[in-house]
Amino acid sequence: MARKKHSQADVAGEVNQSGETPAGTGTPAESKPVGTPDKKPAKSSDVSAGNHPNKRVLVTGLGSFWGGRVAQALEADPAIEVIVGLDTVEPSVELERTEYVRVDANYSILARIVKATQVDTIVHSFLVVDPTQMSAKAMHEINVIGTMNLFAAASAPGSSVRNVLLKSSTAVYGCAPEDPVWFTEDTPRTRAPHRSIEKNLNAVEGYVGDFAEDNPHVNVTTMRFSNVIGDEIETPLTRVLKLPVVPSLLGFDPRFQFVHEDDVTRAILFALQNRLPGTYNVAGDGLLPWTEVAAICGKRTVPLPPFGTSLMAPGLRALGVDLPDEYMSLLKYGRGVDNRKLKDAGFRYEYTSAQAVQAFIERTRLKDIMAGGTEYKYERDVEQFFRQSPAVIRDSDG
Repeated sequence: MARKKHSQADVAGEVNQSGETPAGTGTPAESKPVGTPDKKPAKSSDVSAGNHPNKRVLVTGLGSFWGGRVAQALEADPAIEVIVGLDTVEPSVELERTEYVRVDANYSILARIVKATQVDTIVHSFLVVDPTQMSAKAMHEINVIGTMNLFAAASAPGSSVRNVLLKSSTAVYGCAPEDPVWFTEDTPRTRAPHRSIEKNLNAVEGYVGDFAEDNPHVNVTTMRFSNVIGDEIETPLTRVLKLPVVPSLLGFDPRFQFVHEDDVTRAILFALQNRLPGTYNVAGDGLLPWTEVAAICGKRTVPLPPFGTSLMAPGLRALGVDLPDEYMSLLKYGRGVDNRKLKDAGFRYEYTSAQAVQAFIERTRLKDIMAGGTEYKYERDVEQFFRQSPAVIRDSDG
């Protein structure tokens, strides 16, 4: 994990949640947002092994970046007895005791698996929030139909499920010139959703609300993550920030908020351990102008005309970057979310927005320096060969 480092942006460039500079605590000065009354969770900033109230956990999207990371973190807790992971593809990280089950894209077999395994917790990590990963039709199949099947399984008669966590995105708020500086969990969108990803997320969160209302015996957590950044995850924004120069839109310098990939995993584990009810924004303190983000990465911005942005797509793709409409809107208006609710529950971020960007670029540069050798990519079949094949000669010690 990259070490935190206070940069000049922490003092000079970062805008705090009161909209002032220098960066402050990351909490708005106005009154606390009003939301659905929640049970008071235990105040604990970190997850300690053996304290999870969840014994049998099912993770969707095991082959995805987040599904694999969450499963690895759960494996470290000996109190968790069973971990089952579902996906259409095999996991891309090494897992010791997670059982992988291949399923179709809409998780039609989920009800049978829940009944057979008697899981008490479901972590729904496989909401696709990057439109560049697949077609709108495939994204709808996974996000909307898959979530419908998940809640159908969790609410079946005699279901053992008592805890459901949904990994969502702050993209649910949209991106428009009328937006407030800070979205709380209860702030409505300023415009109706018209892009596929926004429609997907709104539909999914609608199902979450219906499920929670119809199943009061089940704790339901929705976590809306801001722009995730780190040296391991790849997103349209991280790809842009690795370019020799960073594109911007002429006349716009929007403010961005980030959450480090390590804080994402920690936040999910924290919510699981404390069984937090309700919806939570997850984002590091502070807003950064896009030009400051590029400066932290040691890059300069190249302004592009703000009109006809769809015509820029081929040129950006030639550089290995695909920026969909959602991200073009971000480059105009940015987005900020109020992160106090999760902090009030006891969670402590390891990175501010500026520190997350700093850690990302430091680790990325280090990887570039060490790129002389070929990095090994985990392959499940290869690892099983080394573990199980009689052809492998093992040391007498093991």
